[in-house]
Amino acid sequence: MEDLTAVRRWTALAALSLGGFGIGLTEFVAMGLLPDMSRDLLPQLYAESSARAVAHGGWIITAYALGVVVGAPTIAALTARLPRKTLVVALLGLFTLGTVASAVAPGFWPVLVARFVAALPHGAYFGAAGLVAASIIGPGSQAKGFAAVLGGLTAANVVGVPLITRLGQAAGWRVAYLAIAAMFALTLAFVALTVPHAPADPAGSPRAELRAFRKPQVWLVAVTAAVGFGGFFAIDSYIAPVTTHVAGLSEGAVPWVLVAVGLGMTVGNAFGGWASDRNLRRSLLSGFVVFIASMAVFAVLAHNRYTLFAGAFVVGAASLFLGPAMQSRLIGVAPGAQLMGAAVSQASMNIANSLGAALGGAVIAAGWGYVAPSWVGVGLGAAGFALAGASFALEARKARRLPVADVGRGPERAHDQTPVGAAAHRELDSRA
Repeated sequence: MEDLTAVRRWTALAALSLGGFGIGLTEFVAMGLLPDMSRDLLPQLYAESSARAVAHGGWIITAYALGVVVGAPTIAALTARLPRKTLVVALLGLFTLGTVASAVAPGFWPVLVARFVAALPHGAYFGAAGLVAASIIGPGSQAKGFAAVLGGLTAANVVGVPLITRLGQAAGWRVAYLAIAAMFALTLAFVALTVPHAPADPAGSPRAELRAFRKPQVWLVAVTAAVGFGGFFAIDSYIAPVTTHVAGLSEGAVPWVLVAVGLGMTVGNAFGGWASDRNLRRSLLSGFVVFIASMAVFAVLAHNRYTLFAGAFVVGAASLFLGPAMQSRLIGVAPGAQLMGAAVSQASMNIANSLGAALGGAVIAAGWGYVAPSWVGVGLGAAGFALAGASFALEARKARRLPVADVGRGPERAHDQTPVGAAAHRELDSRA
């Protein structure tokens, strides 16, 4: 990486973070516009039952999530030898095209396909852009690099998603997606102009990246994230009808509820990063307990127009408190495959997105009401807590079988390091 002035460094980081901002828009704006999209794309079903149409429209969210799941590991493996800046620019181009296609697709099924395509670069972008950001900041700053890019996503939930949601309600959801596509196009130009050349990892290869999947702990931690985080998406996917049908507020209040969720996510992300660096195991397990409680609290508070905002904030904060800890855990158990580790983390979160949206839609379609997904979330959070506990228990048992020389650097010590882990602990991680 070439020497950069302070202005060039911060400008490049801002460009990469803007990509995270755009991803936050394209992923989360569907939650606020889901009733509008369902009414437009499923007019006959909507006329018969708005609840059934909205539940069926939830597949738009699920299609995006599935695109992330497919694209994240696939692109990470196929582009292991591609220069990182080139990869980031190409991914932004795919985001732009996929989002334009989402805006102009003529019907429900074409929109589903377009959302799937638009999601393919999601996980690989966070991995590649995070690595580029880390190289810009300097040695030993990989966690900060990922935080810089993810910071754009949390900012999108505070500012961008409510504004684009309001635009979509006023001018139509297709206009909202065209605005998001314009944001991606702007980001592409910004990155091309400001981000310095970033070569590929000289030791990188598809085989090296795919090797991470040989480790049972990678699969177990990925499933923990996919199941555990499903509760947040079960709630967030249907936040618009909860606001209007349960709390009795107008459509104009939906963006403000999304602001409350975004503020909670921002606070939770910052505090969760600090806590997980201090004690990863404690942060992950206690975080799940708080997360489960927050979803039960939301189910109670959602019925009141004043307390709904507090409930939305609490759920957002509790969910993103777990985010840094889960990413740290997954990267820690997949040493030697940085891009794949980051990509699998994003894929797991979007399996959670798909699972939560689908199960939430199922209980709504069954006639149990718009608050029912909160109780689905409680169950998914409890399952995630159990899986996280099992992962740590298996790791502890493995550590007890190691020679005395290795036990001194046991798993808890290894994983209480920075999110990327220390080189001294990689051997233990690979055995786990």
